[in-house]
Amino acid sequence: MRTTHAGFSVLLGPDYAGKSSVMSEFARASPSWRLISTDENFLEPAHALIGRLRRDLAVDVLPSLGRDYSPEFTASLLQTAVVHLRDRIEEGDRTVPTLVDSYYYKILAKCRLTGLGDNPMFTWWRSFPQPRRVVFLDVSPAAAWRRSGNGAAANRLEYYGERPDRAGFAAFQTRLRRLMLDEVSHLPVTVIRTRGDVVETAQAIREVLSDEDR
Repeated sequence: MRTTHAGFSVLLGPDYAGKSSVMSEFARASPSWRLISTDENFLEPAHALIGRLRRDLAVDVLPSLGRDYSPEFTASLLQTAVVHLRDRIEEGDRTVPTLVDSYYYKILAKCRLTGLGDNPMFTWWRSFPQPRRVVFLDVSPAAAWRRSGNGAAANRLEYYGERPDRAGFAAFQTRLRRLMLDEVSHLPVTVIRTRGDVVETAQAIREVLSDEDR
């Protein structure tokens, strides 16, 4: 059974949509908000392990995905991030406005795209508290490809194929977008196109979330 948590919203979007920049802008301009993310900039010292696991995933596991590390092993490592986000949500004050980066939705979609299908742990993730609203920060695959340095910054969970190319990246990102929106179809979702100015983008998101409180 999915339960809605009154105090948090989720910022979701494809790779290179600018979610981290928006979260940083929220931290600067909206200090009353509680921001939850596995990004090291938002981790408390007690949770430094999450940052180390994220780096190890990027450096050691993803380059060897399907060779030295199975998709199931990779998903098990990704689950540490999912449970961390859930724990931070559940320990928080429900009266404090809270914005969560991606939650489990993006990780689940990426696991499905790597061939895991209906892994039993997905059912557990879907039983976690649900946000009051999802803001989907959208970006076109073409713009995301440019932001990735034409694939230079892309990892194995961002494209199809052995090496990143524009076609494999666009195909993966298109399916990722569709799967993420499918995962949140039971929730109120507002789609916002990413803008060139992060301050303007963050303000548009803040207005959507503020309307929720009225």
